[in-house]
Amino acid sequence: MTQNRTATITRTTRETDITVTVDLDGTGKSDISTGVGFFDHMLDSLSRHSFIDLNVKTVGDLHIDFHHTVEDTGIVIGLAIKQALGDFAGINRFGHAYIPMDETLSRASIDLCKRPYLVWKVDFLRDKIGDMDTELFKEFFHALAGNGGMCLHVENLYGENNHHIAESCFKATARALRVAVTADPRLKGKPASTKGSL
Repeated sequence: MTQNRTATITRTTRETDITVTVDLDGTGKSDISTGVGFFDHMLDSLSRHSFIDLNVKTVGDLHIDFHHTVEDTGIVIGLAIKQALGDFAGINRFGHAYIPMDETLSRASIDLCKRPYLVWKVDFLRDKIGDMDTELFKEFFHALAGNGGMCLHVENLYGENNHHIAESCFKATARALRVAVTADPRLKGKPASTKGSL
């Protein structure tokens, strides 16, 4: 696979102004600024463990709440990954990972198939982590999968600490994504599908 697998997407609405740049063949470098501290921490982790270089600049209506900022950032990251993947040919397509964090274990499974779907089996014991509403994690992953052409299953198998639960979900998704986007030379640029196309 010789194509340059990078993309920059800018999306501006009355609620958010977002620019995202991704490099699927990076080293996990990130420059994240969303105005939501814990969310920035999670996106940095997503970048670091996927080996996807990720630059995110989000200006959102945080005076209302964090919903638009988190969801719309997921939309734009998904769009950027999808654009960088091109026709989705020549990649592993599938990836999965189990990530433990102390008492917590989470797993993620991804199929980069252009048929977006999210299964989210994650429960939090608190309404917030820092200032961030825990219900927004599902909104982020739904937006990421829907706009990135991903079938994504994320499950927390067990855990008690809400920080660990959230972070293990991001890290598991990152590691699964790292495998799925990797080019397999044995495919010779063709899609990993018995149908011949995705």
